[in-house]
Amino acid sequence: MTRFLGLLILFATLSGPVLRAEDSTKIVLVAGEVKEVDRVGHHDYLGGCRLMEALLRQTTGVEPILIQEGWPSDPTLFDGAKAVVFYTDGAGKQAYLASPDRLAKIQQLVEIGAGVVSLHQAVEFSPPFAKQSMAWIGGLYTPLSSRGHWDSVHDSFPEHPATRGVTPWSIKDGWLNHFQFPAGMKGVTPLVWSGKEKQGSPEGGSPDVVAWAFKRPDGGRSFSFSGLDAHSAWENEGMRRLVINGILWSAGLEVPETGAPCDADKATIDSFLTPRTAPPAKGKKS
Repeated sequence: MTRFLGLLILFATLSGPVLRAEDSTKIVLVAGEVKEVDRVGHHDYLGGCRLMEALLRQTTGVEPILIQEGWPSDPTLFDGAKAVVFYTDGAGKQAYLASPDRLAKIQQLVEIGAGVVSLHQAVEFSPPFAKQSMAWIGGLYTPLSSRGHWDSVHDSFPEHPATRGVTPWSIKDGWLNHFQFPAGMKGVTPLVWSGKEKQGSPEGGSPDVVAWAFKRPDGGRSFSFSGLDAHSAWENEGMRRLVINGILWSAGLEVPETGAPCDADKATIDSFLTPRTAPPAKGKKS
């Protein structure tokens, strides 16, 4: 028995310190409701959050927590979170904006410095929540903003922790752009651009910004990315790394110089797809 205990102690010493739960960085992933009838992979918020959960676990000390269908039955799951990631529908459909209690819970996290990450349509706050949009993510989707699907090439990135190790990618994605930003882009660092005319070139300027980092006046950090319309977008390593880097940065963690690990092949990515019922076939034109 003594020899067995000695071996356990030796193994623990060689393995380094054991990470305790209180030493870990808690990141909550909030997946919006996935429509049962739709194309497989389209707006697959749950599949994307499950994939992010796996990718984040590749960084030692990160403890991702997954919440399905927009809001947990037990809101205390948010307690202690260093960042909250929202990958959901937008335009007021966000479950976390559906009641004063829920709004207050997220506001409480913001006030203690938790990171806020908004992906795809979650970047679009409806007019009653314009104040929260500007305060939480540093941008606002307005009646003058736009959305659509177009091809773009992303091969130029500014220096920022979120862009470390990010490799170029090209894609036809579903985007939201033409956001309203604070005067002088105060606190905002544009990271990725996309527009029909300039495609992915930074020459598109602030109207074409589709990803940005925001240092909030309260000291917290936020990361927003309006792409990721389809699950297949995750196949682009550069895009995966940008998102994972952005999450870690928002949580106050140091992003490695080579970027966060985000290894995943197509088979792995596809394994997280949410099963769907195919929509009815469109009738043929006579």
